Amino acid sequence: MPELPEVEVVRKGLEQHVLGKTIKKVDVLFAGIVNSPEVALFSKKLQGEKIENILRRGKFLIFKLSNYDLISHLRMEGKYEFHKQKEATIAKHAHVIFTFTDDTQLWYKDTRKFGRMTLMKKDQAYFYKGLQKLGPEPTEADFSFPIFWGQLANLKKPIKPLLLEQRLVVGLGNIYADEVLWKAQIYPKQPGNTLLSEEASVLHRAIIEILAQAIEKGGTTIRSYKNAWGEAGHFQSELKVYKRAGKPCFRCETKIEKIQLTGRGTHYCPNCQKFYERASRAKT
Repeated sequence: MPELPEVEVVRKGLEQHVLGKTIKKVDVLFAGIVNSPEVALFSKKLQGEKIENILRRGKFLIFKLSNYDLISHLRMEGKYEFHKQKEATIAKHAHVIFTFTDDTQLWYKDTRKFGRMTLMKKDQAYFYKGLQKLGPEPTEADFSFPIFWGQLANLKKPIKPLLLEQRLVVGLGNIYADEVLWKAQIYPKQPGNTLLSEEASVLHRAIIEILAQAIEKGGTTIRSYKNAWGEAGHFQSELKVYKRAGKPCFRCETKIEKIQLTGRGTHYCPNCQKFYERASRAKT
């Protein structure tokens, strides 16, 4: 699944390829991709719309158009592919085709068909249900440690599922959650409300640093992720723990282990990331 770094890299690529272009027509080849409005109206409303900006919130892309906001979630396998000229033959997994007035095209491709698009009135994207409950962006400016530390006090779930919920901070999927917890030396099942201030501070810093590094490296390609230029990411060569079960830890050489945690494969070092029995610091 594309996580925040991959979506941000896609956004930057789309910005270079389609910013300022005007949509001539939209062909929806698989109706399930479009949440709302219904497909015929979706295509009709997009005709003549100019792409004025392309934003990202968490793992969502937001196309700012002349009169609408188009929200796109790539889900598991979604990707955008730019074509410099109108193509006569459409690829098997291309489900939405945007043709611009200069006859260039943007294809939305999705092997599993899990991605979704929603068209809303201009400047209404942040009222979209999927965006309203998102936490802060993982940046120095938005992700406050005092707030993060305060939120953890009442959260007794294991820390990894908490990070995946997107409420404490956005952008962490399975890959990067494993990576930041390894870097912070925190056991994935450690309850959030038992973390020490020092541990939470290191984790906070790891989240910001690793996601920034992944963006710089073009994201992580494990299976099929490619950016808007059709290129794979390069951060997979930087992974310290994800998909390394049975291999030596880069820090202590103990073999990395893999467990299932809330249905997700979870990688950790049993020596560097120990579980600690501690009292909750939940507020009373």
